[in-house]
Amino acid sequence: MKKSRAHFPKIGPIAYEGPGTAKQLAFRHYDPDEIVDGKPLSAHLRFSIAYWHAFRGTGADPFGPGTIVRPWEKGRDALSVAKTRMDAAFEFFQKIRAHFWCFHDRDIAPEGRTLAESNRNLDRLVAHAKAHQKASGVKLLWGTANLFSNRRYMCGAATNPDAHVFAYAAAQVKKALEITLELGGENYTFWGGREGYETLLNTNLKREQEHLAAFLHMAVDYAKAIGFKGQFLIEPKPKEPTKHQYDFDVASGIAFLRTFSLERHFKFNIETNHATLAGHTFQHEIEVAAAQGMLGSIDANAGDELLGWDTDQFNTNVKELTLAMVSILRAGGLGSGGFNFDAKLRRPSIDPEDLFHAHIGGMDAYALAFKLARRILADGKFTNFLADRYASYDAGFGRDIEIRKVGFKELEKLVLTKLGEPTPRSGKQEYLENLLNSYLHG
Repeated sequence: MKKSRAHFPKIGPIAYEGPGTAKQLAFRHYDPDEIVDGKPLSAHLRFSIAYWHAFRGTGADPFGPGTIVRPWEKGRDALSVAKTRMDAAFEFFQKIRAHFWCFHDRDIAPEGRTLAESNRNLDRLVAHAKAHQKASGVKLLWGTANLFSNRRYMCGAATNPDAHVFAYAAAQVKKALEITLELGGENYTFWGGREGYETLLNTNLKREQEHLAAFLHMAVDYAKAIGFKGQFLIEPKPKEPTKHQYDFDVASGIAFLRTFSLERHFKFNIETNHATLAGHTFQHEIEVAAAQGMLGSIDANAGDELLGWDTDQFNTNVKELTLAMVSILRAGGLGSGGFNFDAKLRRPSIDPEDLFHAHIGGMDAYALAFKLARRILADGKFTNFLADRYASYDAGFGRDIEIRKVGFKELEKLVLTKLGEPTPRSGKQEYLENLLNSYLHG
């Protein structure tokens, strides 16, 4: 493809300089070429850049319009601007050394006056993206459709009370699946941005959930028809933007999928900030998904516990990320998923250079957490503690409980005749917290 002009001319590819470097535009912990268990660190972490925040984010918040103005946002028309923007994005992907990217359909191409025009716009930008992917080696982690921004979706998409809106959303997802397949996307994500309700005075909850299930079954059927073999992902999010989201958290998502016989087709894309809004920890959501074999991918960001909305900050909390990485590694990893930086610059961070600092910080934090988690698991102290704590279920009547070989009658008889009163054992929480700190600060 024709080489475009440089949009970050003063910044070259970010190099790994090691923990002792004083250079700020450098990696301290993330060396993408470091070989770990026979493959590069980049293949373990599979970092992805969220197009919507990195290249469509403006710094807007609920109290004011955008503050970030990029030079590539100027052009003759919306399509030429979209192409220039994509040129800048792929330059960034390569310089930050991320091997994947993610997008919503409306992120990469302007919406037209009709669906047909929107689809034509998409086709032109998908061709542009395909050429960039071939030239750069950057791959698509997942695609999705924006079913929440346009006015037509103010009352939801698949859960909208108007069947016309449902049909429009179905047509939009059909196209989004097609372009995800064309670009080699390894996953397809559903985030029900407005799949919920504000009041039951105007809502038939049962019908809306049934409609959502029907929508997802249609997606599964169409993916099979076109040969898309990627993993479907559900991204839970509570409270925002609707007061009662149907995709509140992983546990409610599992219940929904099983209720409607969708569990074989979906895993979860877990976002740290969404876990916070649901009143959970990031690690909790990972463990709930992993326990059911439904851990799929990660949206790598963080929220502010003092704020009640989705702040989507870059996560540099090594303790939080280490605990998450322990759970991810213990579960066997993310498979076709990865770590997508669904995070945005703060409103006053308006320089193009800030985009690099933000992603460097996030990538370094995850890389350090990955290394610490490997040490923790290799040492086996936490693993052995857990094994010992639950050892009474490994044999005898404890094992019979787990395999449902005994019931209340047998257990009552056992307590009355042999076991007597249990002897409580300490949970050792303080010891374990100190042990964790010995890895983090040792």
